Amino acid sequence: MKIVLIGYGAMNQRVARLAEAKGHEIIGVIVRDATKTYPYPTFERIADAKEADVAIDFSNPELLLPLLDEDFNLPLVIATTGEKEEISKKLKALSDQMPVFFSANMSYGVHALTKILEAAVPLLQDFDIELTEAHHNKKVDAPSGTLVKLYDVIDDLREKSKPVYDRHENTEKRTQEEIGVHSIRGGTIVGEHDVLFAGTDETIEITHRAQSKDIFANGAIGAAEKLINKANDFYTFDNL
Repeated sequence: MKIVLIGYGAMNQRVARLAEAKGHEIIGVIVRDATKTYPYPTFERIADAKEADVAIDFSNPELLLPLLDEDFNLPLVIATTGEKEEISKKLKALSDQMPVFFSANMSYGVHALTKILEAAVPLLQDFDIELTEAHHNKKVDAPSGTLVKLYDVIDDLREKSKPVYDRHENTEKRTQEEIGVHSIRGGTIVGEHDVLFAGTDETIEITHRAQSKDIFANGAIGAAEKLINKANDFYTFDNL
């Protein structure tokens, strides 16, 4: 499999290392600052990577969104967080012309967590829910795209819900439709996501902890290996 990388930060550097270990080839990277030195050829546009079988993106909306407006035809594995609605809209339009995979979190374990929530939320309708995520001090978006995804699962399964991001100025008691959303940044935390169900005299907690960023890189490579053989469509972990 010949891969072009969109962005070459810490995550796509891991993708390159792990993909090559699996026998795949990195044919180049798409970056904004081509004056820097990279270990692979650099491209300005997706269409320039003519030999590629697939593009894997771990970049940011500023780099990705303009690329999606260009004329190209290549399977895409997209892992950018932030601007979720705009990215999803563009990818769904492109999926008529090429297979596209999109996930805010490339960990299969996180996908399993969403499935566990789909079972738990209907059973715990009378429980308060609080969501917390923790990441390293270099992460710029908050809450994480994964926590937004977990909130969306809950929102779809409850008649009424609203996210509450900050309570320090609240003067009223918590209401049941509130879903607390909390972000922690510090050190080198890879990624932790906690769902707390708080009922009367009992609590239930569901937690996913990433112990290495390799799980996200391997998830993207695994998605790409399947995607290149798929028909044109918009894919997630649910249908890939």
